[in-house]
Amino acid sequence: MGFLSVKNLKVHYPIRGGFFNTIVDYVYAVDGVDLEIEEGKSYGLIGESGSGKSTIGKAIVGLEKLTDGTILYGEEDVTNKRARKRIQYNKDVQMIFQDSLSSLDPKKRVYDIIGEPLRNFDRLSPKEERVRTLELLDIVGMPSDAIYKYPHEFSGGQRQRLGVARAVASNPKLIIADEPTSALDLSVQAQVLNYMKDIQDQFNLTYLFISHDLGVVRHMCDYINIMHRGRFVETGTREDIYNHPQHIYTKRLIAAIPEVDPNIREEIHNKRIAVENEFLKEEDRYYDKEGRVYDLEPLSDTHFVAGNKELIREKQGGEL
Repeated sequence: MGFLSVKNLKVHYPIRGGFFNTIVDYVYAVDGVDLEIEEGKSYGLIGESGSGKSTIGKAIVGLEKLTDGTILYGEEDVTNKRARKRIQYNKDVQMIFQDSLSSLDPKKRVYDIIGEPLRNFDRLSPKEERVRTLELLDIVGMPSDAIYKYPHEFSGGQRQRLGVARAVASNPKLIIADEPTSALDLSVQAQVLNYMKDIQDQFNLTYLFISHDLGVVRHMCDYINIMHRGRFVETGTREDIYNHPQHIYTKRLIAAIPEVDPNIREEIHNKRIAVENEFLKEEDRYYDKEGRVYDLEPLSDTHFVAGNKELIREKQGGEL
């Protein structure tokens, strides 16, 4: 059993209509996902907007209600426990949000924003709280006088560093980072990611990194989960996914990575066309008649891909 185990996670949103506003259908945001997270590792969730990746992160921290499934923290089932019954879990699992401005209370100074988890979980004295807050600011490269300021007084990159400081304030074990650098320019992205790397090494943190940017996830993560239509289409190590992609959707994502070298732009363009043609020709081997992603099947101890039985036999080189 992993450090954190997610079993058959489902989050379905009802669609209402008709005269009596009854439920007529559902949006299957997450439709049966298993995820095993080991302590000290980094895991990536990759997919386009609407694929369900952010919903998984929010469901794990309790910000989305589960339709079905189980969340195990070690051997403890934390799925349906009320907040006061899972204080340790809430302390150990923190989240960094995409929008740094809206995730930081605009009416509070930095001292109160970062100090909130310290007061909630550690019950420090005012002096201890101040010392710890200044330590956290130093860890993310922010000056000590930042404690007197409000979120709007900082740049986007600085606010995201404050979000990182608040997330690590409670000494968590797992941080879920939901598109933490997507709103930042490339140079600032690199700074924030490097701070996150350093903090992971310093505190032995586990990351679940949610992004649509394959380059960022490749830099940050040991294991990668590719998500489409509410399910995982392919999972594996960084090397499995980038060096040996097997699902057509994974190939599409990799082919879409921008290329700045003018000498190979034509080659990349032709590759993208070939991948799109493969998708149109063989979509029914990767998705069933309803367009649902097939269950994952093993290609190796670390590499899993979704497809019909014929496709999986071919990729395994033999019978299932």
